[in-house]
Amino acid sequence: MKKLLHVGCGPKRVANTVRAFNDGTWEEIRLDIDAAVRPDILGSMTDMSLIDDLAVDAIFSSHNIEHLYPHEVPIALSEVIRVLKGDGFCVITCPDLKSVSKLVLQDQLLEPAYISRAGPISPLDILYGHGASISGGNYFMSHRCGFTEKTLRQTLISSGFSSVATSCRPGSFDLWAIGCKGPRTESELRTLAQEYFFE
Repeated sequence: MKKLLHVGCGPKRVANTVRAFNDGTWEEIRLDIDAAVRPDILGSMTDMSLIDDLAVDAIFSSHNIEHLYPHEVPIALSEVIRVLKGDGFCVITCPDLKSVSKLVLQDQLLEPAYISRAGPISPLDILYGHGASISGGNYFMSHRCGFTEKTLRQTLISSGFSSVATSCRPGSFDLWAIGCKGPRTESELRTLAQEYFFE
């Protein structure tokens, strides 16, 4: 079995990631900073010291990187690279500040941008974290940084990923990225993106 590290899993499991991680060939290891979600490993993206070097084949991190302070992002990505095997890759999703900013410019800061399972999500929620969760005491949900497609790509490259593919979904206000530890051809990156982008 290939090993998948599900970083910042929250209450979710592998079935809530992407279809390609649900083909029966992946063993999921759940890591989260919040003990209440009962992860396999209690820890932060910035300190995954309980995981050995070169231990996992892939990492899935959905809407976690924006919870870090900007200076913590390179630390977290260096941890990602450390625990990935030589041919490993990570899939990262996060809010797209460029698309949500268009709603802010239209003075729709508090209007629903879309409806989620948690209820209406406003541009303010996308920018700063889900307000209802934060007001309920879950301060882990606060956002401390953000990205556009260009800056997310640049951040992954500058952090040491050999090959990077990104995608922006303006209608969903999110970004998707694949960072490969080792070099990949354009064709290989395109195939990975087709398999592992989008839930």
